[in-house]
Amino acid sequence: MLGGILIILITGIASFVLIDTLKARYAFINAGQLKQLFFYHTLLFFAYYTYTVFNRSDSSFYYEKVLEDFRGENWMDFYGTSTTFIEFVGYPFIRYMGFSYEAIMALFSWFGFLGFVYFYILFKENIKFKHTLMGYDMITLFFFLPNLHFWSSSFGKGSIIFMGLGLFFYGISKIRTRLVAIVIGGIIIYHVRPHIMLVVLISSAMGFVFSSKGVSIMWRVAFIAGALVAFGYIYQDVLSMVGLNDETVVTEGLDMSHRARELSKAGSGVDITSYSLPMQLFTFIYRPLFIDAPGALGLFVSFENVFYLLITLQLFKSMSGVTFLLRAGFLAKSAFVSFLTISIALAQVSGNLGIAMRQKSQVMLLLLFVIISFLDEQKLMEWKFREARKKRMERARLVLDKQKAVLPGAN
Repeated sequence: MLGGILIILITGIASFVLIDTLKARYAFINAGQLKQLFFYHTLLFFAYYTYTVFNRSDSSFYYEKVLEDFRGENWMDFYGTSTTFIEFVGYPFIRYMGFSYEAIMALFSWFGFLGFVYFYILFKENIKFKHTLMGYDMITLFFFLPNLHFWSSSFGKGSIIFMGLGLFFYGISKIRTRLVAIVIGGIIIYHVRPHIMLVVLISSAMGFVFSSKGVSIMWRVAFIAGALVAFGYIYQDVLSMVGLNDETVVTEGLDMSHRARELSKAGSGVDITSYSLPMQLFTFIYRPLFIDAPGALGLFVSFENVFYLLITLQLFKSMSGVTFLLRAGFLAKSAFVSFLTISIALAQVSGNLGIAMRQKSQVMLLLLFVIISFLDEQKLMEWKFREARKKRMERARLVLDKQKAVLPGAN
């Protein structure tokens, strides 16, 4: 446990230095709030670690496999995608630096926190107005949702892919100056979940094609060309990972229902293979909802799912929210398409509600970004309407003053 405490102290210092550096670059950052977020994330790390003491998690298996040279005697023997990549990243710390289980957990928890930092910049940089819900700032509410931190604070896929997604979307928000962030984020996403990288590439390319205002033709072509090259590189990896081939995809599509059936056999499993696609999505995004909560943790998560339902209604309670998805800018459109397609992909394999709770935490900030972008557009339209009204009233007052000046006996 002492090793874990030491890593928390080191990463805490590194986080504060990073936050202060970013504050010097981006004046809109609330450095104090980000530092509070680090302590909050660390608190949820301890909660997750306590959870693993009583409920054996995948992180324990990853650690044991690296410690026992499960895949080979050399670091490169662990190189690969999906589960093997997690072991590959952890290998030098465990084998060469002697990290304890608690220490590697704390390190990966920090990776998750870095994802929050870059998502935070994405939100603060692109949302121009303050939005509140029951008197509380929405961005603050979003970033302090406990389930997001709980599942991104362990030695596993959740923390590192969350960092990759944060870097990638932070990067594409200003593609000309953040190519390094895009590349690093993309490499991480690909190695953790190749099929998710496939989805993100397609979604981003679509966003560039249909709504990349303010981006030159050169940058549009360059990004789309890069996406096509990456698509060609990872396509076969995606198919082999889900056990398909080119002919199967043509005839059946990316059908991963066999994986869902395997996972639904667990104690908290729900066989979603017989559900319609909308019901699969609803199950993935908004369940459990108290009555079907798998244990105490499920009951706790149900409160957060109710929040997701209420906040989603902000987008779909009128047609203006639906039309926003069609007219939205590049970032919001890319985030929505990415969220929707990733959710469809993950919903098909999340036959277990416990797995759904964990996996959806990786992408929920994308949905929340879309919702608050819509609310921001509404406020912008209201502001423009008020400003236009002011100008009309000012012009009318000037005209009236001129008329008064030329009228005989005018005061």
